[in-house]
Amino acid sequence: MNTERQAGLPQSLLLLLGSCLPVLGAVLIAPVLPRMQSHFVGTPGLEALVPIALTIPALVIALTAPFAGLVADRFGRRRLLLVSMVVYSIFGLMPFWLDSLVGIVISRAGLGFAEAGIMTCCTTLIGDYYGGKRREKLFALQAVVTSLSAAVFISVGGVLGEQGWRTPFVLYAAGFIFLPLMAWLLWEPVKHHAQAAAGQDETFPWGGLAPLYLLSFLAGISLFIVPVQAGFLLTQLQIDAPQDIGMTMGANQLGVLLGALGFRLISSRSSGSLLMLGFSLAGAGGILMAFAQTHMLVTLAVLINGLGVGLMLPTLITRIMSQVELRQRGRAAGGFTATLFGGEFASPLVVLAMTGGIGVALTSALLAVGLAQLLVALLCVTLIRFRAPVPATT
Repeated sequence: MNTERQAGLPQSLLLLLGSCLPVLGAVLIAPVLPRMQSHFVGTPGLEALVPIALTIPALVIALTAPFAGLVADRFGRRRLLLVSMVVYSIFGLMPFWLDSLVGIVISRAGLGFAEAGIMTCCTTLIGDYYGGKRREKLFALQAVVTSLSAAVFISVGGVLGEQGWRTPFVLYAAGFIFLPLMAWLLWEPVKHHAQAAAGQDETFPWGGLAPLYLLSFLAGISLFIVPVQAGFLLTQLQIDAPQDIGMTMGANQLGVLLGALGFRLISSRSSGSLLMLGFSLAGAGGILMAFAQTHMLVTLAVLINGLGVGLMLPTLITRIMSQVELRQRGRAAGGFTATLFGGEFASPLVVLAMTGGIGVALTSALLAVGLAQLLVALLCVTLIRFRAPVPATT
């Protein structure tokens, strides 16, 4: 343990639910983008600004999470988390009143800045408060709840969007609800204070973490392949009913959930073998998507893909956090957050670069991505032979 106090269920719930807030920023307004576009008809650059309003938080998270990690290590996780909650709600709520599309995009960028702090601090505090199997369990559950929250938030955003495109933005007030609870129930690790005050710090293990950060970026790309591309693929197969598309998306989220839960059962295996299995499943699912000609086969494909992605995420963050000391965990978590969200932002751009905007080329792009994931799986074999020593401070 790294704290004088014993972390329990309240702390676990707060940190897990707090980890869902950046997901809220990523998917909540997706169902209302057409209505937003209609509202701002005539605005210069409308076709680009509306999609950017959805994706810019992920880009800002990718750019600023490493700096959030530095701040968390230098000045404390809890302080940054509380400030981020306030900023989250302020910028998240602004589009409810703003009548400038450019202003909304700017507010969404500010939201991403806050989300970088929230995700980094929640992940770091899980590493601080827990050790061993409990830490692995919490990281696996983090992948589960964030995956489930994505599906829930898309549905909630659609329901609220029926009342107007601005209505979903009220949910960003959640930061003000979490703020007093976090101020009351969370604390700063005592050893972090002592080490920061003494100015002690060892060289950050970039050499050992760089391959894992690269894999995290690739995992982010894999994570968004199905949510972004599956609807277009089904449309090409003459399957365009929202219920059918929703069932397919649900199968993918179920796969992510099962993969993350499965990590707990096989976490005793080496990280390299787990990552090899994760990328293999994701690649196999992508290849099956490319060749699928029926709705049932597409659903099976995205389920397999989700199993792989769900296994990757807890494996990567557990391995990353095991390689750093207490006072370096903020930077380590910030690097993971940055590379993961960077991959999410890049995912549709990668597929777009492969297809050139030609819809019928989507299957070829999915096949190429799947084969690339299988190649990455083979490269993960090298990690099986490399076991970095776990720091003494856990």
